[in-house]
Amino acid sequence: MTGSTRGPNDPRRRERILDAALDVIAEHGAIKVTFRKIASAAGVPLGSLTYYFDDMQHLLTEAFTRLAESVSVRYGALLEAARTPEEAQEAVVEIICGKVWGTDRNLLLSYELYAFAARHPELTEVLRSWMHASRQSLARHFDPLTARALDALVEGFSIHNSVDARPTERADVAAVVRAVATPRTPPDGASR
Repeated sequence: MTGSTRGPNDPRRRERILDAALDVIAEHGAIKVTFRKIASAAGVPLGSLTYYFDDMQHLLTEAFTRLAESVSVRYGALLEAARTPEEAQEAVVEIICGKVWGTDRNLLLSYELYAFAARHPELTEVLRSWMHASRQSLARHFDPLTARALDALVEGFSIHNSVDARPTERADVAAVVRAVATPRTPPDGASR
């Protein structure tokens, strides 16, 4: 058989392109991504990219959405498994200190998403959707304000620990999570 290298059926081509796009973003940064680099990384003809994606913005939006959804699934699963407030707090600690990101590459890609979305407002919705999913997972166990604070804590510790020469120890992260998540009793006579 001569001609196309696609073969009779290539059902995963679109997914391979999205995975390759994330690889290229991780290696070069979102600002330096090109169709040619992605096609090469995916092992597909250049024309395949424009077949599946209208333009680079469409491709990057889909790739970053794929990243957000995969991390959200792991994040949500840890919180869904929690049955007590203490288990929910431990799940938050695991999200921060464990491998919810899957790889350091995914954390790097989250930085790229934030930076790219700051300059491309159409990607802001991807970030908002990701934050909403995170907060919904946390809201299974925590009031809305605490869920919001814990979500910010997850991102802040994750970023800081990835670059800090002395990342915050798990026990210290647990103490901070407990301090944020434990309901406080108002002083006598004070209203909540």
